[in-house]
Amino acid sequence: MVWQIVIVVVALAAIAVLLFSQQPTLLPVTPEVVPSSGGVYSEALIGSFNRLNPVLDYTNPADQDVGRLIFSSLLRFDDRGLPVNDLVESMGISQNGQNYNISLREDALWHDGQPVTSEDVIFTVDLLRSDDLPVPEDIRSLWQTVEAEALDEHTLQFRLPEPFAPFLDYLTFGILPQHLLGDLSTAETIDAQFNLQPVGSGPYHFDQFLVEDDQITGVALSAFEDYYDEPAFIEQFTFKYYPDANAVLAAYQDGEVLGISQVRNEILSEALQEPNLNMHSGQVPLLSIIFLNLDNPRVPFFQEVEIRRALLMGLDRPRMITQLNDGQATLAHGPIFPGSWAYYDGIEKIEYDPEAAIQILRAAGYTIPASGGSVRTNEEGQSLSFELVYPEGNKFEPLAQAIASDWAQLGVEANLLAVNPDELMAGYLDPRTYEAALVDINLTHSPDPDPYPFWDQAQITGGQNYAKWDDRQASEYLEEARIQLDRAERVRLYNNFQVRFADELPALPLFYPIYNFGIDQRVNGVTMGAIYEPSDRFANVTKWFLIAERSLEPVQTEASP
Repeated sequence: MVWQIVIVVVALAAIAVLLFSQQPTLLPVTPEVVPSSGGVYSEALIGSFNRLNPVLDYTNPADQDVGRLIFSSLLRFDDRGLPVNDLVESMGISQNGQNYNISLREDALWHDGQPVTSEDVIFTVDLLRSDDLPVPEDIRSLWQTVEAEALDEHTLQFRLPEPFAPFLDYLTFGILPQHLLGDLSTAETIDAQFNLQPVGSGPYHFDQFLVEDDQITGVALSAFEDYYDEPAFIEQFTFKYYPDANAVLAAYQDGEVLGISQVRNEILSEALQEPNLNMHSGQVPLLSIIFLNLDNPRVPFFQEVEIRRALLMGLDRPRMITQLNDGQATLAHGPIFPGSWAYYDGIEKIEYDPEAAIQILRAAGYTIPASGGSVRTNEEGQSLSFELVYPEGNKFEPLAQAIASDWAQLGVEANLLAVNPDELMAGYLDPRTYEAALVDINLTHSPDPDPYPFWDQAQITGGQNYAKWDDRQASEYLEEARIQLDRAERVRLYNNFQVRFADELPALPLFYPIYNFGIDQRVNGVTMGAIYEPSDRFANVTKWFLIAERSLEPVQTEASP
């Protein structure tokens, strides 16, 4: 009986301990950071002020950065190049792909309190059509073919002459207020007082200029309380102008600013040593590429795909990125921007392999002459020698030399010729008189990939198909993708095009540069994806915050058995 009693007591004690362990307990508190409104953020820009007007700022990135916060647009694009509504509430596209019906948000206001209307959009489109304003030619030409009509105060319609799927790219222009500028002529618009005291409908409104010695040294903006989307947490946003990269880094080190708009390569290593400077990086759709003239009788070997493959295989592109670009670039394997909704990662990726490249050239009949020399020649006496033209300047010179050096190791001679960029275009690319050309394809304002202008057969004469790539299969993919509204079908077509491009290699893609944005660790909520233009770093600017409240409420949880 004694042992039975002991066993019962022990069992009861064990049950009591188990039950006690199941009681709710207070775990250590981790404060929750809650964004709060207030604070002043200052950022260093490289450049100077010109005009704060989205129709007049195409040539001045510093103005574009400020304007991104002041002005709204119909659409924005996310980091995959997909359209996101800004002023647009809803959009309908006709079955034939030619009519776009757009409804605007009815809660959108100008900074002076007036409502944003469809008449403001039509007014801005009329300015974009003007031959008297410094609007890029492709934008002007597009809008000169599109009819725009206001159906009511918040509804409008665009009518295209033919289906054009990339049209959404052209709806990212900043909207201007018709009630403030509508009575001005084109000449008066260029010199209007509005450009010094702009009124937009974006998350920040113009406050004042910062002036020293009668020179504008910065711009101060304030959060717009009646912004139709979530109002910004940071109360004041200040931009300060500096002449170069070293000056912006010094400004951060001296505590003048909290952000550096672009951490260029010449200051990157020093900036990375700043303990409180966070770096946000993104690829830029600026493709360095070598065009090969596929229809120039002086270089008939460019028509052989295996020769083109060997030339790309013989380029040490990783070394070029490391040594010439300080590691601030990513390899390009095709003409569509990686990370884009249209990019296909399954294409063949050609790696650096000079020995394999030499074997390909030998198999094609090109050998080093027994009589001497360093340039491969075939039995017909055709040598692998050609002229490589490139824009003069510090950016392209070392790259061109590295390319020529790599090819020399294969027995291929590239005779370098540096020319003025305008001459390169007018005297070599446009007339198709070049043999090979090292250039950049700038797609920074084009989230929709639309490779049609550079690679379709129809663009060989008078267009931008500088390589004169005459490929019916690739052209069919591009032509169909241009008029196809179904994105899944466009993805399929562009995937097919990229596979075809990788198989044929009508040109030699090199790399895409990296954009670096530096911002102090005291600024929270900053995220950055792919960069289609530098001002895209402000895509989530309303979520940035400097001041935070911390919740210390204990959290009661059930402990595990």
